[in-house]
Amino acid sequence: MKPTIKPENPNFSSGPCTKRPGYDLSSLNTDSLGRSHRSALGKSRLQKAIDETSRLLGLPAGYKLGIVPGSDTGAMEMAMWSMLGQRPVDVFSWESFGAGWASDIAKQLKLDEAHSYIAEYGELPDFSKANADHDIIFTWNGTTSGVKVENADWISDERTGLTICDATSAVFAMEIPWEKIDVATFSWQKVLGGEGAHGMLILSPRAVERLESYTPAWPLPKVFRLTQKGKLIDGIFKGATINTPSLLCVEDYLDSLSWIEEIGGLSAAIDKSQKNLQVLAQFVAQNDWINFLAKTPEICSNTSVCFQLAANDEQIKAMIKLLASEEVAFDIGAYKDAPAGLRIWCGATVEQSDVEKLLPWLSWAYQQVTA
Repeated sequence: MKPTIKPENPNFSSGPCTKRPGYDLSSLNTDSLGRSHRSALGKSRLQKAIDETSRLLGLPAGYKLGIVPGSDTGAMEMAMWSMLGQRPVDVFSWESFGAGWASDIAKQLKLDEAHSYIAEYGELPDFSKANADHDIIFTWNGTTSGVKVENADWISDERTGLTICDATSAVFAMEIPWEKIDVATFSWQKVLGGEGAHGMLILSPRAVERLESYTPAWPLPKVFRLTQKGKLIDGIFKGATINTPSLLCVEDYLDSLSWIEEIGGLSAAIDKSQKNLQVLAQFVAQNDWINFLAKTPEICSNTSVCFQLAANDEQIKAMIKLLASEEVAFDIGAYKDAPAGLRIWCGATVEQSDVEKLLPWLSWAYQQVTA
């Protein structure tokens, strides 16, 4: 039978992700709007976004965090273009975004000593291939495959190279051992449901040392430049952004950070996401027509949860369209480069009750398109 109870919030998109529960645009602080981002007020709001992020994430002493243009992609490319080339690089990829970084290194930067270790969707590559003397590029969570790294034990504490991690759908949803990470990037529109266009760049002291001691062989666009006269442009990490940010987006992000504080901080956000995944895991165990794309539970993402169905591509498309037309679930199709299936965002801004209400609709829609 067709279900009668719908999710209160049908937004299950993997980016931009849904806003936090109770979000109200009118509650945002608008004092900074219409002001220069370089005014005392504008810089103070940017600095607060940096400081609160660092505090809530528990970044180690000496780590720097800055707001940069171009979302997570801009932050990752800024890091790669600015730091790679001094050492050989090992790239680990298992979905489309990781493959994109590998392609940039091979085809754009054209590094001679680049080694790619690739796994199919649903699996992880062999991290034992990581060389402690090489730079390492990887994603913490494969947003388009629903596969995350199980841990960072494979990263050497005695490494001489840098670890550069695209962590955009993991930060604020997964435990990240920061001492293993030299460069991390993420964006506001993923786990916290913030607005787009702005990226966050986290640098360890080792990453700063690389920036101040190494000059790439290629020219750097202005928006990629992190140093001036051989020294880190420290203002980037104190609210003086490279280009003009949207202060409305900054206020929206500050609202998200306040909400994280209200629900109990980072651990509470992680717990909410994991409990959402548990609801889906129980559903998968009870239904033989749906399964996780991730091959094992240990590597199954608790944010961008990807599924394979016992259905053909046209049936899956029809199912996704049907759920959207019923206003039950929006934007849950698999990423365009991934195997056909569903992708349901389960970060902390998604309520467990909405995940539970979605499940009968998944069963109903599947029956409708496969009958």
